[in-house]
Amino acid sequence: MKLQFEPKLAFQLQAIEAVCDVFEGQESKPSAFTVLRSKGGEQLSLGERAEASGSLGVGNRLSLLEEELLANLRKVQLRHGLPPTEAVDLGDLNLTVEMETGTGKTYVYLRTVYELNKAYGFTKFIVVVPSIAIKEGVAKSLEIMRDHFAELYGNPSFNWFVYDSSNLGQVRGFATSPHIEVMVATIQALHKTDQRLFHQPNDKLGGAKPIELIQQVRPIVIVDEPQSVDGGDQGAGREALREMQPLCTLRYSATHVNKHNMVYRLDAVDAYERRLVKGIEVASAQVDGAHDLPFVRLVEVCRKGKSNIYARLELDCAGGPDGVTRVVRNVHDNDDLEQVTRRSVYSDVRVGEIVKKGRNDKRMLLHVPGDSLWLNEGEAHGDVPIEALQRLMIRRTIRQHLDRELTLRPRGIKVLSLFFVEKVQHYRSYDEDGQPVKGKFATMFEEEYAAAAKLDRYSDLFGSVDLAAVDQVHDGYFSIDKQRKWVDTYEGNQGGRAAAEAAYNLIMKDKEKLLSLDTPLKFIFSHSALKEGWDNPNVFQICSLREMSSERQRRQSIGRGLRLCVNQDGRRVREDGVNRLTVIATESVAQFAAKLQEEMEKETGIKFGVVEKHTFASIPVMGADGEPTALGVEQSETLWTWLKSQGYIDRKGKVQEKLARELQDNTFKVPEAFQEQQPVIAQLLRKLTKGIEVKDADKPKPVKVRREVLDSPEFRALWNRIKYRTAYQVEFDPDVLVDNCVEAMKAATFAPGRARLVWTKADLEIDEAGVHTKGEKMIGSPRALGGHGIPLPDILTELQDATGLTRRSLAAILIRSGQLYQFEASPQAFTKAAADLINRMRRQAIVKGIKYQRLGDSEYYAMSLFQDQELLAYIGENTVPSSKSPYEHIVYQSGGGGSGGGEKGFAEFLEQTPAVKVFTKLPGWFKIPTPLGTYNPDWAVVVDTEDGESLYFVVETKGSLDPTDLRDKEAAKIHCGRRHFAVLADVPTVVADGGAVHYDVATQGADFSKLWFGDKGK
Repeated sequence: MKLQFEPKLAFQLQAIEAVCDVFEGQESKPSAFTVLRSKGGEQLSLGERAEASGSLGVGNRLSLLEEELLANLRKVQLRHGLPPTEAVDLGDLNLTVEMETGTGKTYVYLRTVYELNKAYGFTKFIVVVPSIAIKEGVAKSLEIMRDHFAELYGNPSFNWFVYDSSNLGQVRGFATSPHIEVMVATIQALHKTDQRLFHQPNDKLGGAKPIELIQQVRPIVIVDEPQSVDGGDQGAGREALREMQPLCTLRYSATHVNKHNMVYRLDAVDAYERRLVKGIEVASAQVDGAHDLPFVRLVEVCRKGKSNIYARLELDCAGGPDGVTRVVRNVHDNDDLEQVTRRSVYSDVRVGEIVKKGRNDKRMLLHVPGDSLWLNEGEAHGDVPIEALQRLMIRRTIRQHLDRELTLRPRGIKVLSLFFVEKVQHYRSYDEDGQPVKGKFATMFEEEYAAAAKLDRYSDLFGSVDLAAVDQVHDGYFSIDKQRKWVDTYEGNQGGRAAAEAAYNLIMKDKEKLLSLDTPLKFIFSHSALKEGWDNPNVFQICSLREMSSERQRRQSIGRGLRLCVNQDGRRVREDGVNRLTVIATESVAQFAAKLQEEMEKETGIKFGVVEKHTFASIPVMGADGEPTALGVEQSETLWTWLKSQGYIDRKGKVQEKLARELQDNTFKVPEAFQEQQPVIAQLLRKLTKGIEVKDADKPKPVKVRREVLDSPEFRALWNRIKYRTAYQVEFDPDVLVDNCVEAMKAATFAPGRARLVWTKADLEIDEAGVHTKGEKMIGSPRALGGHGIPLPDILTELQDATGLTRRSLAAILIRSGQLYQFEASPQAFTKAAADLINRMRRQAIVKGIKYQRLGDSEYYAMSLFQDQELLAYIGENTVPSSKSPYEHIVYQSGGGGSGGGEKGFAEFLEQTPAVKVFTKLPGWFKIPTPLGTYNPDWAVVVDTEDGESLYFVVETKGSLDPTDLRDKEAAKIHCGRRHFAVLADVPTVVADGGAVHYDVATQGADFSKLWFGDKGK
């Protein structure tokens, strides 16, 4: 396969032009100098150079003055809405390009080399990278992109090489060649401390030092991942870059730390919104119901300063919807984990000594009742069997992979999956004779793959495949030592770097081969070898069988699969339904999204969903002198204060719904002083208000909006009757509540709980409002993971925290119910079930005394949300085509047939009934507040009667109209719905317009028709 490259992608061309335009006006003329040669082994003095004329060297030179270059730079920044630079230093000129992982960063900077040569005659370039993995990736890109660039630029003479201190003749060729020269080097190869040969005189270079030749050519240095290269603004890497005396340093990354003179920005938000990378979905393997023992996992041992050593522990802390949430906390010696977690199950569990000695000795002493034990990083106490969890994750990844193969293989798209493991020995080890032995993950994989191959659903994929060759579909990529054995990757010394390079060579050579359907290998196991520098566009599944101990590991891991996929012709396939990366993780979808967002906030400086006082400071404006400048911090604070005074943001800058609504309706206006910047301000605020979603993971497609219905007078009249928001007030009798709880407890059955693995799955959506989930749902049945001995916590304290009732009331409920004996069998499950039951009875008591009131004329759901909030569905599977709805398809959850039963049947009834003029299945964002959580009614309908009267309905479709058949929560929400819409009947504009909306419940179309036709309705 030969990968095909797209030369006209607008965002890539903009990034290239941004750099090139900084040098506008530069003369296209190279700089010549004399390369030193030896005289009896001694270096020539400066006065002897002309007399002993050696080879001519060709370098770059800059003819622009500082003020000319600064003017160009500010024009570029104004074009892209970036903060304008105040001053430049031609002795240390840095330009920053930010591009999200997977958007073609390497392609952009290599093509920029050709553009700078074409426009200005620059010929000498050095690409500096932080690791061997990225070095091999750049070398591979130069190899496979060469023909593409040659065709674009008329095949100019071009040479590239990877710097090797044992072949310094290449440096001389680099300096003397008049053609385009690109040198690729790791920062370690350029350090004085690591590679002294680069800084020592060499006979092959005429007695010159390699660094001196580099300095004379004034190279343009391209830094890939500068945050890893620099070592800080005054670090050794940064100093090594300065020492080369580059004409300019171009800095490319998705996660810059220091943003020197940014000229182009395509951040993660832009990349996801513009569908330039794969969407992310998460399949979450969560252990549910295993909170009766004090769970402690040592995630990481850290050091802050010379003496402050602390540990990061994963603990089951009080809180969350289930009463217990697994989170990571920082702890120190002698910390009491009962206080840290606020759970009595951790009574007498304390942190002991925390040890951090070198790279391999990181552990913590844990004191538990009657014992003390050491935990190494990644180890846990009180956990469920980890191997059972890992096996189920491998099974899920295999079947997710095969499901994708069923769809994509016929389209010529090869599907790849990655497994990240903690240690090489878990995948492969070696016996006493040095022969390879399958590790536990390899064994688990082959067993689960063989089991999946026997399933009928995958028969088209396997056919007559010989399962004895299952070892051909998976392999490992790990560092390789001198004995050709796999070892854990470590680049902290020369031996480790050599071992890593052997693995990376193998990986990069197989890059295109892996994309071929003729290659059986499709499941890849790796350690840190794939952390960075390796991207294969057809990775669709990433399963982390190791802990993602930091947000950086999380983003690096998913970065391996973000590129848009290619087909067998090597061409990009640009379809949202195809380009979806599934991450199989051991944390909830919400936790994964939150941690991913936390990392993005750290790396980008953005606070999602929050307007900060300096948010608008960098907005470009034209100064009084006609030169570009920035709005500035003072003006930004003035605008922020105005937004707060208008109720658009709160005192912490968090975006309020009023702002979101006006931005959606295009009615938001800034003060007169900022009128010229209105479009930029509105665009920035709009991105901050949209939110980051995790969508449903099963590849649904967006449902199109039908504008003629949305804009029709009938639908507008309906929406004006139901759009307003309300709030509620409640009253209840606590003595009656206790009585009701006792009776409910007596009637309840409490099943003993066991640890279970629960799979949930959802998509991640990312924009400048953050990372969030959408459409999360459980997949498959929970699987038991075993039981264990159980201590008894303080149930009254835990129930008091969960319900808000007094200990006296709770004790009365437990004693009078006669159910307390079941507490000992499963304390966590019993406590959770009792809390749920008490809270349910409490909510029902509240609902009986509920009163709603409308919030005001400006508090409502805008119709524009139909366009702005994407509706996803399996078109043709759980949809009904519609000509009367704002959406071209109605998405239903329940089927049903005959007389308009079920959501599907009801939608068909509405569509086929002439009297129904317009209707809508109310979207999920249309919510009514209730004590039981928000309530989303089913339908809104407009009916024209035989008398020409228009009637407006909100209809809830249920399987039965008998209140005793409805679940308590459903019945309570219906009760709240009636109260809510009754209040809206008093809206003055509704009264004047001919009547309010009617709220009712129906099981099928025939029931609904009786509401306006009576018993004769059909």
